[in-house]
Amino acid sequence: MCGILGLIDTPWRDHAHAALAALAKRGPDEQSLKDCGQATFGHTRLSVIDLATGAQPMQTPDGRHTLVFNGEIYNFRELRRELEAKGFLFVTRSDSEVLLHGYVAWGRELLPRLDGMFAFAIWDRDTRRLFAARDRLGIKPFFYSTCRGLAFASTLAPFFQLVDFPRRLDYLALRDYLAFQTCLAPQTMLADVRQLPPGHWLSYDADRRQLDSGGWWTIPAPAHHCPPPEELTTSIDIALRESVRRQLVADVPLGAFLSGGIDSSLVVRYMAEAGASPLKTFSMRFAEEEYDETEAALAVARAFGTEHTVLDAPSIDGDIFVRAIADLDQPLADPAYVMTWQLSRQTRQRVTVALSGDGGDELFAGYLRFADEEARFPQRFGQSLLRRLIDAGMAPGALTRRALWGQELLLYRHVELGPWPRSRKSMAAYLTPAALHAAQPANTLERWRQLATRFGTGMDTASLLRADLWSYLSENCLHKTDRASMAHSLEIRVPLLGQPVLDAVQHLPVAAHYDAGGGKAILRRIARRSLPKAVWNREKHGFSVPLQTYFNEAWQGPCSTVIADCARIAPFLDAAAVSRLWRQAKEGKASRRLAYTMVILLLWLDGKSFTDH
Repeated sequence: MCGILGLIDTPWRDHAHAALAALAKRGPDEQSLKDCGQATFGHTRLSVIDLATGAQPMQTPDGRHTLVFNGEIYNFRELRRELEAKGFLFVTRSDSEVLLHGYVAWGRELLPRLDGMFAFAIWDRDTRRLFAARDRLGIKPFFYSTCRGLAFASTLAPFFQLVDFPRRLDYLALRDYLAFQTCLAPQTMLADVRQLPPGHWLSYDADRRQLDSGGWWTIPAPAHHCPPPEELTTSIDIALRESVRRQLVADVPLGAFLSGGIDSSLVVRYMAEAGASPLKTFSMRFAEEEYDETEAALAVARAFGTEHTVLDAPSIDGDIFVRAIADLDQPLADPAYVMTWQLSRQTRQRVTVALSGDGGDELFAGYLRFADEEARFPQRFGQSLLRRLIDAGMAPGALTRRALWGQELLLYRHVELGPWPRSRKSMAAYLTPAALHAAQPANTLERWRQLATRFGTGMDTASLLRADLWSYLSENCLHKTDRASMAHSLEIRVPLLGQPVLDAVQHLPVAAHYDAGGGKAILRRIARRSLPKAVWNREKHGFSVPLQTYFNEAWQGPCSTVIADCARIAPFLDAAAVSRLWRQAKEGKASRRLAYTMVILLLWLDGKSFTDH
């Protein structure tokens, strides 16, 4: 995996070295800058394929096109054969060169041909145009700004290294973070920087200073026909096996995260069947029994003969917690990030690439919330009146949930904070009046709502499943995995989101994912065929974290420090309300997730000197 940087007609080209240094952990093996005339391209390389000759920025033999690329293209060998048949000559064994020549041959039509995770940019010297794209599900990030030319990078961090780059806080991004614990593309915490959404491309005409963008892939609508369960199970099993096989290509040691759940356990099974050897697996052990999956992970490790390493979670002390948060380029309040960061740290000591089970719950309907269809919450007698009384201050805000129905109730259940005055989820309780006005809370999670209603007028299970792919999956789960692993120069691959699996699963109707046992029916059937009983014959465990324990013990010091300094760090927050929330969360009397959201925001903001202009 790598880090990419580009500066086109900007006043910051002299700061390219400092900006590229902010991406050093993403690519510790080689850092390089190339002057392309109007453009400066930078690349930090984590060498995984073609260690000797795959360096970037990479140019075509005539010097016309220059590429910087972050990711892996798993079908690059097949594409290379097609390009060689067209007369293209190759001087490396890398997927980067395939991407470069593929763009020259096919232009934008290259994108649907790619099976991989990627964010890349190609500069055309002759036309003075840039083309960039991000993979279907946003596995790899891409940030850009048109403030005084065009600048782009793998993460938000390089923009903080550009002297006098505007540091205006984007209150819409802040709103979505407080609601959803992460910022949703295209917003970022910097008002002058956007994030390219998943499945999108952009082009930039340097002469006209004109940027265009659009989608090159969209989430498919569900089909009406559902294959018989056995036929479906067999076809998905084949697709999963093929996806894992493709993602084993590497010239460096390879391993896997193994939590003991169905998703990661299946990945390990397919790796073992494909002959991965020695197969190294890694998991995390919690002292609290209700959070721990160690026994299930060990059962899988024994079944497939892996070299298994267990990390004890209680060793994550306050100093490690602060270091982990410092590696975030944007605030992300998923507690599993810190655990993934620490797991990646240990894993990197033994391998350079690891496969994970990310995406299984989102693609195969593994969350109970997907069953929360709008139709389950019809309007009841008296709700309109109760809502008017609450809005008028004549009824307690604590009754807000009882006054909601349909889509608004789904939104209420989906977020930590939102546009409901005096309720326990009121954003107004934590933002100053000016900040609340700028945040436009009435439009909380607007992008998620647009996605969730794309396939009809109402929110049903099919639309909720699909909305999560370009929101919770891309901006939370995959964001978490990318930043946690890249902090330690570890490449994580996600075969459950590989193209063979997407092709086999995305079009399926909701009925395919459910049986008498609930959601994730397809993967549960595959698991029963091939995994130890300890994996599939138990209740589902998420990668949960005992926050209250950490608040009162290992993380209490750094958390309490930033909470006490809230007024200085984040003047747009109500410091008294944040302090009260923290105190009550430690006592188990308020939302621990919301308290964690505030702590992460304050740790991330501290020292960044945001302005209001």
